Amino acid sequence: MTGPHDAILAVRNLVKDYGPVRAVRGISFDVPRDCCFGLLGPNGAGKTTTVEIIEGVTPLTSGEVLYEGKAAGTRFRQDSGVQFQTAALQDFITVRETLEMFHRLYRRRANLEQVISDCALDKLQKRDNRKLSGGQRQRLLLGIALVNDPKILFLDEPTTGMDPQARRNFWELVERIRARRKTIVLTTHYMEEAQALCDEIVIMNEGEIVTQGAPEQLLKAHYKEIILELPESDLAEIPPEFPFLSYRRNGLVEIHTGDANEAITRLSRAGAPLGRLNIRPYRLEDLFLDLTGKELRS
Repeated sequence: MTGPHDAILAVRNLVKDYGPVRAVRGISFDVPRDCCFGLLGPNGAGKTTTVEIIEGVTPLTSGEVLYEGKAAGTRFRQDSGVQFQTAALQDFITVRETLEMFHRLYRRRANLEQVISDCALDKLQKRDNRKLSGGQRQRLLLGIALVNDPKILFLDEPTTGMDPQARRNFWELVERIRARRKTIVLTTHYMEEAQALCDEIVIMNEGEIVTQGAPEQLLKAHYKEIILELPESDLAEIPPEFPFLSYRRNGLVEIHTGDANEAITRLSRAGAPLGRLNIRPYRLEDLFLDLTGKELRS
């Protein structure tokens, strides 16, 4: 856990009850300054409730949220920006008019031309909100979240529904914004996104934190092996006396081994076709599945 002097945001012993159901079970973590911090978990894990409590949308049952060492209040709300997963936009006005409208709501305001440039909205300024694609709409919502020049930015599933290219373009925008010394709190259902963007992550399950830390450090701590992948059609049965763990997922056979040469030799001796064999390191998705036992779905 990051030391208090490094944290822009601190969550302490956070509890949220909905009647008899305890959705968040006394969790604590720090969000370091000037980093991208990921909050991950399957549906029902409590991550959305946690973020909504931090943002001030949902009241907590007990615990505290500290912003720069003090109880989060008016100053935190002025210093934060939020991009919700879905939000209504005013019809019949343009992208530029939308940004100007929200820009006027704050005392502290970002340079609007810089926001437009950072969010790649230059060529969309005169477009009616109704005519935006999904990716363009998300870029506008990001721009709205930046109009008050926030110190800390919350991104809630920002790339849901985007095609792969639009998603990668959005990642580039996030990297550009982070380079301006913004702290980012990201919730996402895409493990590739978390691994690409996040300096630190928390994985939640059933209202509790199951692990936290830098993604690469967590992977190194949990795994000393690699994974061999073969299509199930190429390996209908595991060879007898095969000493390595194997799983069937998404049409693939995954073989987990610390000795790739030995595993490949045994597969070859068993007559398995190896033309479509893939060798890869462990990914954040593997860690997530191993710790929660659940697919991460939207």
